[in-house]
Amino acid sequence: MLEIVKAGGWLMVPILLCSVIALAIVLERLWSLRRARVVPRGLLLTVWEQIRGSGPGGEIQLQRLRARSPLGQVLAAGLAAQNHSREVMKETIEETGRRVAHELERFLNTLGTIAMITPLLGLLGTVVGMIEVFTVITDVGVGSPRDLAGGISQALVTTATGIGVAIPTLIFHRYFRGRVDELVLEMEMEAVKLVEVIHGERSASVGVGA
Repeated sequence: MLEIVKAGGWLMVPILLCSVIALAIVLERLWSLRRARVVPRGLLLTVWEQIRGSGPGGEIQLQRLRARSPLGQVLAAGLAAQNHSREVMKETIEETGRRVAHELERFLNTLGTIAMITPLLGLLGTVVGMIEVFTVITDVGVGSPRDLAGGISQALVTTATGIGVAIPTLIFHRYFRGRVDELVLEMEMEAVKLVEVIHGERSASVGVGA
C-alpha cells in the first residue's frame, strides 16, 4: 500500500486527505441523521399528553423539548407561538424548520465538493505523470522502460485513487441528500398535525396518534 502511495507522487497527499475527511463526514452523518435521533417515534403524542396533563408549560419545558431532537425544536417553536393565530404559528414553525433543515445538511456541501475534486486531482496527477514521461523521453529517449515507468505509474495510480475516492463519496452524498429530504418531510407532517390539533382543526385522538 505504501509503495502505491509513493508511486502516485505528491498528489496522493491531497487525495488521501480528502478520503479521510470524507470518511469522517460519512460516519458523523450516519450517526446524526438516524431517524430515532431526528424524528423520535411518538414524540408528538408525548408532547400532547403533557400539554393536556399539565398545560402548555413554561420556558423550562420548552427548553427540554428543544434539547430532545430536531423535531423537538420544531414542536417547541410551535408551542411557544400557540397563543397566536394559525398563520403566526405556522410562520414560527417554518422559520425554525429552515434552521433545523440547514443543520441537518451540515457537511454535505463539503462531501459533494470532495466527490467533485478528487477525480480532478487524479486527472491532474495523470497530466503531471505524462509530463514526466515526455521529459524523460526528451532527455534519454524511449529506450529505457524503467525511466518511463515512474511517470506512467504516477499517472495511473493518481487517477485510479481519485476515482476510487469519488465514487463512494458521491454515493453517500446522494444518499444523505435524500435522507435529509425524507426527515424534513416527516417533521413538516408532525408540525402540521400540531398546528391543526391546537387550533381545533383536527381531533387530537386522530391527529396526534396517527
